[in-house]
Parts: sequence; C-alpha cells; structure tokens
Amino acid sequence: MRVAVMTAPGEVRVEERPDPRIEQPTDAIIRLAATCVCGSDLWPYRGVERVDEPRPMGHEYVGFVEEVGSDVRNVRPGQFVVGSFFASDNTCEICRAGYHTHCVQAQSAAPGGAQAEYARITLADGTLVPTAETPSGDLIPGLLAASDVLGTGWFAAVAAQAGTGKTVAIVGDGAVGLLGVMAAKQLGAERIIAMSRHESRQKLALEFGATDVVNERGDEGVARIKELTGGLGAHSVIEAVGTQESMMQAIQSTRAGGHVGYVGVAHDVSLPGDELFFSGVHLHGGPAPVRRFLPHLIDLITNRTIDPGKVFDLTLPLDQAADGYRAMDRREAIKVLLQP
Repeated sequence: MRVAVMTAPGEVRVEERPDPRIEQPTDAIIRLAATCVCGSDLWPYRGVERVDEPRPMGHEYVGFVEEVGSDVRNVRPGQFVVGSFFASDNTCEICRAGYHTHCVQAQSAAPGGAQAEYARITLADGTLVPTAETPSGDLIPGLLAASDVLGTGWFAAVAAQAGTGKTVAIVGDGAVGLLGVMAAKQLGAERIIAMSRHESRQKLALEFGATDVVNERGDEGVARIKELTGGLGAHSVIEAVGTQESMMQAIQSTRAGGHVGYVGVAHDVSLPGDELFFSGVHLHGGPAPVRRFLPHLIDLITNRTIDPGKVFDLTLPLDQAADGYRAMDRREAIKVLLQP
C-alpha cells in the first residue's frame, strides 16, 4: 500500500509498504475513505520534535472495515467506521469515567500510520464506532474531523465548562480552535470570542458561531478580552496551540473562578506557580478522549446539525501529501484532507 512517511524535518514522501495485517485478535484492518494532516504533525515537520528514523504518519481516519481479529465483536467487515487517535478498550474504569486517552490499555490506534490506503486499528472494539449506514460522500469530511479535531475542540470546550450564559474565548485559530468555536456554540455559550489574525479563519469562526473576533495576541490580546468582558475576563477559555505564549494568554484571559480547557500539544510550556496560585483559574485538559464524544458527534454530523468538514480547505490525493504538509506549514491551508 501507499503511506506517507516523514524521513526528516521538512521531508515527507509517499512510499510503498506492505499492507497491514491482523497482528492481535483485537485488531481490525480498515480501507481508508479519507485521512488528513494534523496540526500536531507539523511539530516534527518543523523540527521541534526529533525525527530519528522514517516515520509513517497520520492518526485521523475514517473508512470501511476489511477484516477483524478473532476477538472483535462490535464491528464487522463492510461497516463504515470512525475512530479515535488513541486506542482504548472502552470498558476499563478510566474509560467508563470518560478518559479514554488514559485507558489502562491506551496505545496508538494506527501504529502503522493512517495517511495511507489501509490501516491496522488496535483495540478495534473499543476504538471504532460504526455509522448506522454508509454515509454519503459529502458527510465524510465531517466524520473525519470527528476522529480528532472536532473531538479535541469539543473536549476543550467541555473542560473549559463552556455552556449556557457563558462567555468563551478561544486561543488558536487552527482546526481545533475553530471547532472549539463550534463546540462552544453547540454547548450553549452566549458569547464566543475567537482570537485570530487571519481573514479566512475569522470568517469560518464567525460561521461556526463566534460573536466577536480579536486580532491582538499576547498581552494586547489579554487586554482586549478584558475590555470585552467588563474587565473580568472570560468564563471559559480554550487553549488550542501548545506554546508558552498561548497558555499564558489563555490563563490571563480567564476571570477568577473561570476555567481553561487546554488541548494544544504542549512544547516547552512551564507555568509560573505564583501567578497560577493567585489567578483563581481552573486548568483541565490534555490529549482529548475523542472516543467519549464520538457517538454524539457522529449523530450531529449525520443529522446535518453541524458541518465540521468545512475546516478542510484543501483536498489533495495521498500522493501529494508533501504538498499538504507544505501548505499547512505556510498557513496556506487550515487543514488538508488526503484522498487515498
């Protein structure tokens, strides 16, 4: 099969590799209908994370079940499925509490990469959620978004306790931040402030439910949030970047007693204890337990209540994966969908 492989920072190529096969009785093999490039894939692409050896890429996926292991009971060949980037058994005490990314058996869902034609999915019974019927083609981008960026934005909004009557601010205008806007809207937030300096992303944020757009960032961005909230700060803030600046911007934009939901993959982030101590702000986040939200998100998408697939503003064939990475790295695309 063909699979996108990162060989070094800034270098992605599509290689022929052996088709995946069942290795454990809990595995499933799926034929991918769509996959994509994630913002977190840009960390190694930019050299922030080391690339010591060729790395098959991709962890977002939807597709058709081709084969299942002998212990798989909940999915069967022919079904269309959506899965999370973390594999989980969906039965342990931690999963039942809603934290599937910390499952006692947590592992990579697609260890051979999902920017490919086929993928081996581990712990298939707990990880994959079949749709009621094969979705029409126009729904596939939205379902693909549910496998990571929508579920991550949703978790961020839940962790930030976005809800009825709340003012929510979003730090980060990538796919996760934009879908955090959508999640906050669906959860009933009264005012949603998107922080973005890019016109195309601002427009999408407004379409997804933002009521205000703030161009400033850093201290100026914090000041603007305070200005819009009577000097208090937002009730709920989503941090969807993962840098020191974005985390501090999120904390400082939150009112005392408010909540920060942080889901940006953290790189060199350190929290000043004294400032955090006196802030009165709640912090909660980390890798999103996407599996927890998948059944609800799939229903919202297939019922056409939401259309998260709009975050994909560039579609390329898998063979042009390198162009997709380049476009996202240069901020020429919000999120790239790859067609195997």
